[in-house]
Amino acid sequence: MSAAVEAFLDMLAAERGAARNTLAAYRRDLESTEELIGDLSVADRDAVAGLAGAWSSYAASTAARKSSALRQFFGFAVDEGWRKDDPSAALPRPVTRRPLPKVLSHDAIEKLFDRAELEAESGTPQSLRNLALLELLYGSGLRATELVSLPLSAVPRDAPVLTVMGKGGLARMVPVSDRASEALSRWLDVRPDGSRFVFPSRTGHITRVRLFQLLKELAVRADLNPRSISPHVLRHAFATHLLEGGADLRVLQTLLGHADISTTQIYTHVDAARLVELVNARHPLARSQTSD
Repeated sequence: MSAAVEAFLDMLAAERGAARNTLAAYRRDLESTEELIGDLSVADRDAVAGLAGAWSSYAASTAARKSSALRQFFGFAVDEGWRKDDPSAALPRPVTRRPLPKVLSHDAIEKLFDRAELEAESGTPQSLRNLALLELLYGSGLRATELVSLPLSAVPRDAPVLTVMGKGGLARMVPVSDRASEALSRWLDVRPDGSRFVFPSRTGHITRVRLFQLLKELAVRADLNPRSISPHVLRHAFATHLLEGGADLRVLQTLLGHADISTTQIYTHVDAARLVELVNARHPLARSQTSD
């Protein structure tokens, strides 16, 4: 890999606070492109244009991601004086449609919580932990990694908020509902001592995989399709249901920890889809059409 790409990755880490997984993805995309056309700091426009053919077998989303990485690199190279031209205009521009996130219905959420609360009545540590996990996923919209790695120091004694370390090492304040606060307190009362994490395991904290498994198992016990439940789905439900309730998009951006509001705007499409479904089902003309 060229020295220019190494410098670009260093800049992403130092100035933008890019997460480890993000840096690894940029590294793979840029390194594989240099294997095709050579040092990106000197590759000419024709070589860049030829990437369209080399990437023809890729999904549109993959090609779009690679193009995005290269655009950012070329902009950086021009700023640093390594290139006099920016050949980004020659990059492939695949048309992609971002898929709408899966969202649980209010009825499904209710069934999931009914089951978790029923089990928590037993007072067992496992059932209290599961309820606390569920409340924080749906009640605060935490990412799976943010939740499982939550340190005890992030839980204040009297303020109804959590301090969460999100993507890129950026901290944000996340409100905790009264319900979630109660569930969290019940769990902390029985939580094993000796760990700095809210949800400890034998080797540190529970993993994202284990969180995924716990939710699937709970869904089965709640008579829900386990394929419809995941930490991401609960985070999406949190966002969509807040938007349905009238939450401002900028507020939602802050709660979710999105750096760019364009990421948050996908939830307006979800809500629009719900409104279309509502009109088709409830509008008088729709009902008269189905009765013909």
